[in-house]
Amino acid sequence: MRSTEARALFFGLILFCLPVQAEGWESRWHETLQVARKERKVVVAGPPEASIRQALPTKFTARLGIPVEYLGGRGGEMRQRIIREHNAGIYTIDVYLGGDPLLYRAKVLAPLKPELILPEVVDPTKWEKGKLWFMDPEEKYVLRLFNNLVAVFDINTRYVRPEEIRSVQYFLDPKWKGKISAYDPTISGTGNSRATYFYLLFGEAFIKKLYIEQRPVITRDRRQMGDWLARGTYPIAIGAQSEEVEHLRKEGFPVMQLNNLPDAAGYLSAGSGLISLLAKAPHPNAARLFVNWLASREGVETYARAQLDNPLRDDIDKSFLDPDTIPRPGVEYRFDSANWDFQLHVREKIRLRMKELLQ
Repeated sequence: MRSTEARALFFGLILFCLPVQAEGWESRWHETLQVARKERKVVVAGPPEASIRQALPTKFTARLGIPVEYLGGRGGEMRQRIIREHNAGIYTIDVYLGGDPLLYRAKVLAPLKPELILPEVVDPTKWEKGKLWFMDPEEKYVLRLFNNLVAVFDINTRYVRPEEIRSVQYFLDPKWKGKISAYDPTISGTGNSRATYFYLLFGEAFIKKLYIEQRPVITRDRRQMGDWLARGTYPIAIGAQSEEVEHLRKEGFPVMQLNNLPDAAGYLSAGSGLISLLAKAPHPNAARLFVNWLASREGVETYARAQLDNPLRDDIDKSFLDPDTIPRPGVEYRFDSANWDFQLHVREKIRLRMKELLQ
């Protein structure tokens, strides 16, 4: 065995060993590692944020010696690419950092659950729910790693006084007309989820007032939203990236997230913490190693810190998180944007309605 292979195997075993181990897991892990190194890389598609592009490939390659080719893009665009390629008999991607009912329905996903080898991954005591949380109906294709409480608005406190906000109706005040930015609610993802939340809680009349009468600037550039928020160009944001807002706050900008208003407590989200295996993956053994590593303590924590998401593993110190992004025990939240039925039916229906309204 070459020294690099021995080192990767050694550190892999040290990292993942537990007192209670699934029978035969070491030999399967060793065999997978040997073949994966011959595949030379794993191709991972996921969110475009630089923090993920840097953190996951760096840590995984350092741990197991296999390079990661990372393809970043918006969820809807990546979904279309995956389905288009599979329909054409082209298979370029191994792992998708996302959980999409349309990919499941298109039968382009491979079962993930049988590929989970490591004891610390399959051990139910390591997860807050007491089990692995799969989002698909068969509970084996899309694994959830995060559970966040989503802010309904982000504000610049130099212009917007949080102590004055008693209700979401505050944001319909004419003084905020033309001073709000919103992530595009007509495409699948964050903007659509926010609009769906408001639509379900307050109805279409509220939606028309907020998204039409208040004349928000609609964008698909979340980094630009963060910059506008920090500078006060648009001191109210709907759908800004939570990681970006938190980084701005730590840098001293007067920004904050609002996710616990009396009439809008926020909603749950998996963020970018959903993982899937693609059918007919070109590097199947490297893909198996990657999903096992990503669901391990090191993998989940690396990913969570990169995105400032709330990890579902209960062996991770969460002190790096804003406490307001962690769901409160005993609070019943109206919906979870990662819920399968919600994604497939409710959110899509309202997304199409938002396109009609904003034409």
